[in-house]
Amino acid sequence: MTSQPHARLFFLGTVVFVLIISLLGLFRLVLADFNKATKLDTNDAQAYYNRGISYGNQKDYDRAIADFNQAIKLDPNDAQAYYNRGLSYAYKKDYDRAIADFNQAIKLDQNYATAYYNRGLSFYNKKDDDRAIADYTQAIKLDQNDAQAYYNRGISYGNKKDYNRAIADYTQAIKLDPNYAAAYNNRGYYYLYKKDYDRAIADYNQAIKLDPNDAATYDSRCELYRIKKDYDRAIADCNQAIILDPNYAAAYNNRGLVYKNKGNKDKAIQDFQKILQLNNDVELNEKAKQELKTVNSEQ
Repeated sequence: MTSQPHARLFFLGTVVFVLIISLLGLFRLVLADFNKATKLDTNDAQAYYNRGISYGNQKDYDRAIADFNQAIKLDPNDAQAYYNRGLSYAYKKDYDRAIADFNQAIKLDQNYATAYYNRGLSFYNKKDDDRAIADYTQAIKLDQNDAQAYYNRGISYGNKKDYNRAIADYTQAIKLDPNYAAAYNNRGYYYLYKKDYDRAIADYNQAIKLDPNDAATYDSRCELYRIKKDYDRAIADCNQAIILDPNYAAAYNNRGLVYKNKGNKDKAIQDFQKILQLNNDVELNEKAKQELKTVNSEQ
């Protein structure tokens, strides 16, 4: 299974300062200062903006949006205020409003690479991979050293079954960041699709070396070993994925298929029933129901 896109949902402006203060346990002092500033001067757009960032870092997105609203009302040409309000909407999964704000930020600043990146991520979350690719491409054009933009574009290409372009993007992401474990995992996944098993296993091995706590990579390697009929190694990898994430339905699915292929129907049934018990993946639920029918009919 491929890893998910990497979000870059951080607030811009005084964010670095605010985050440091938060880590020191002094967040409320900073917020109090911003509250005081807005009371002293209700026409101070920067004070509302700064307080919005503080609320955003505190994950109080409704209050952050209210402050960015006021900052934009006072200064409608502030691209960062639109951008940060868009982030708040994105955190709330209100992707249409997020996109509208990223649109305005880009209109005000056509070189706003991070706005293109996050608008692409919002389009991805709306299952619009074509527009996501267009935005990631623009973000890359503005910043050719952005490994995450290549990585995310690779995911959208993969969704469109354009595996060669997906692999090329993951390769570039790895070139820019040789320790990018998720990029190795995803590139390995598409090598598997292309039946280039040696390259797939090499990428999975490297991903696990870099991040031994990622359940997705163990599950991916389990699937590869299952396809190669190396069932003992497949089971070992699925076991490890489940240890790392006991609610990982895909790992139970792969392990169930391995047990089925080995003729261990009781254990296969247990794994397929576990998927239905977890009930966290609609597609796998349907597959599990079909597998249970098949296994039970063979008994």
